[in-house]
This record gives sequence, structure tokens and C-alpha cells, in this order.
Amino acid sequence: MTGSLAILNARIVDPATATVGDGGVLIRDRHIAAVGRFDLPADIATIDAKGAHLAPGLVDLGIFAIDMPAFTAGGITRAVLMPDQSPPLDHEALVQRAAAAGKPDVWIHPLAAATKGLAGKELAEMGLMQAGGACAVATGRGWIADSGVMRRVLAYANALGLLVITHAEDSGLTTGAVATESEYATRMGLPAAPAVAEAMAVARDLMLVEETGARLHFRQLSTARAFALVRDAKRRGLPVTCGISPAHLLLSDVAIGGFRTFAHLSPPLRAEDDRQAALAAIADGTIDLICSSHDPQGPEAKRLPFADAEAGMSGAETLLTLSLALVRDGVIALPRLIELLSTAPARLLGLPGGSLAPGAEADLLLFEPDTPWRIDSDHMASRAGNTPFDGLPVQGRVLRTIKGGSVLS
Repeated sequence: MTGSLAILNARIVDPATATVGDGGVLIRDRHIAAVGRFDLPADIATIDAKGAHLAPGLVDLGIFAIDMPAFTAGGITRAVLMPDQSPPLDHEALVQRAAAAGKPDVWIHPLAAATKGLAGKELAEMGLMQAGGACAVATGRGWIADSGVMRRVLAYANALGLLVITHAEDSGLTTGAVATESEYATRMGLPAAPAVAEAMAVARDLMLVEETGARLHFRQLSTARAFALVRDAKRRGLPVTCGISPAHLLLSDVAIGGFRTFAHLSPPLRAEDDRQAALAAIADGTIDLICSSHDPQGPEAKRLPFADAEAGMSGAETLLTLSLALVRDGVIALPRLIELLSTAPARLLGLPGGSLAPGAEADLLLFEPDTPWRIDSDHMASRAGNTPFDGLPVQGRVLRTIKGGSVLS
């Protein structure tokens, strides 16, 4: 379905006005022409939402694999691709190829590798990759241990007006670890690292931000001490933001019980005190966005002893569903949730989307927040169903994903 389209009888969730109201959306030439009440043009295609909720399509910052079925099933209309590909996105041609991968459906926005081969040693050609379509620079799955290299990354990116996205774990402490250091990990006999490894990485990078003036985004934070550092940095006016995944908001390290490799994540799941600190950071605005950290791993990577299994989870198609728990639990309101999932990442990266304003691109999501269902890893749209939420009864499901006025699902 393309061209002009009207979506009628919806509950419109507008993060810009923090309101939920009845109405519809009129789409012409891939853009929003009117919102709310409008005269219905003759001979226009229509969708009767039947009271379902209508919101901007999700913008998922930091996916590790292009997985179109999972994106459309999850209401994601723009996906920001990490440079950890094979080969890494450290060259203009690789960035251009990645940027073209999803069009005209879900658009892929690649991140440029900060260093050649993501090795953390020699700076990559950020300017050329920016010209090739990279929307920001990223350190990838790892932390750049060499402070001199990280300082040059920040300074060079700042000169180009590029955001730097980093992973925050001090590799001097975390190399070889698969869990957070605790009595629980000790009883299981798992190699573990102290949670302070995250705060140590954050503290160093914040000092380098203060030195260079560069914009920095911590892709995922998960500990109370790291949130406290970011909260203080924001109070001091530093250009710093951070994200989190639903897994770190909803699960603690007890989820690795039984050596469940689906719960082997990076960063690892934390103690319950850190999870509660994450919820507080969502509520007070310290956390700027929620991302899926979509990293589907096949059975050959997960059906291994816990310490040998690959980290990562399939999260794209459950991103909205799991995040809706924050609304039901009274942590945040529904418009704020949509802002965290759509408007905030689009704004941070300067991407279209995340808006219901007339003239904005018609990237939309129809969903029913109360529909009950059960997550089943064997029947997911994703190319791999490795989710720590396998078997969990949930509420809230995507009904339609609409990209530029075209219905994808």
C-alpha cells in the first residue's frame, strides 16, 4: 500500500505534546499531511485502527545485524547499525553498502568504526565515511583502552560534528568475564568482572569529553555508579547521553540461573540494586533512550557451556512489548516511552522520524498495548530467537509498521 493513505479511529500517542488522544493521520507523498481531525479526501486508501494506538515508528540505535522480519514485527522503521560487521564498517564503500541494505523499507543508518578494524589503535577515515552516509562514529562492542587514541577519536569526531558512541566496560577488568562479580556468579563458577568496570570506563570518557568538548553517547549503561556519573555530568552541562536495553531494566543476574546462555549479554546482567537504579534513571531522565541491542545468535553460538557461548540477544521484535512494562508499572507515561524509543534516538543522530508533526516522514506504528501473548523463541520473526524472555507472558503487540506511508506489516 503506497501513495496517499488515511489511518482513522486511532488513539494517537504524540511524544511532542506528551498526550494521547483520539483521531487519525493523513499521509501524502510519504509525509504526514494532517493529524487528529481532518476532512477525508475522496478515493483515498484507509486503515481503520479500531481504537489501536498510533505512534511514530521506532528508531533502534545500536543493532548488530540487519534483520528485516524482526524490525517490521517490532515496529522499527529505522535501525542504526553497529560497525561490528564482517568486515567492520571502517571504509566508505562498506558504509555505503550498509546504508542501502534496507531501502525502501526499514532504513539502515550505519555507524562508522572509530578505529581501523575496530582494533582500538589507528583512527579510521571518519570524514570519508560521514560523506558515505555514516550518521555517527562508534567504538563497537569494545572499549578503546588507549586513552590517547580515545582522545583523538573524540577530537576528530568533534571537528566533523559527529557523535561518538561507545561501549563502557574497562577491558582490563572484563577480559574473559561472562558475568557480574557476585556471590551468585561465584557459586556458579563463572568467570566474572566487578560491576565497577563500567563506571571506570564512564569516568575516563567523561573526563575526555570535558577535555575535547565532543558529544558522547554511552550505548548501554547498567550500573548505579555509572548512572550517577552521567547524572552529574549532565548537571555540569557536558554533552553526554546514554541508553539501555529492556533486558537490563527488567532482569537481574539471577536470570542466568541454570546457566541459561540466552541470558549471556554484554554488558552482563547486574545485581538487583543496579536494576532498581536503572529504573530510577529512566524515571528522572538520566537515561535518554531505550534500544533493543538486537544481536541474534544461532544455536551454534548459544548451545554451548555458558562461558563459551556468544553474548547477545534477539531484541528487535520485543523492544516495544517489553518496554511497555515501564508504563504498566507506573515508571513513565506512554508518550514518554515513545519518546525514548523513537523521538530521542532520531533527535540524537539527526535522523528523520520520531515525529507526528505535519511534514514529517510518515514512519508510523500501530499497536495494541494490552494484547496478551507469550514470547516463544522458536516462533520469532527474527533470524534467531535467542531471548532471555523465552516463555514470558507479556502484553502489547505491534499491529502494523508503516514506513513512508507504505505498510510493511
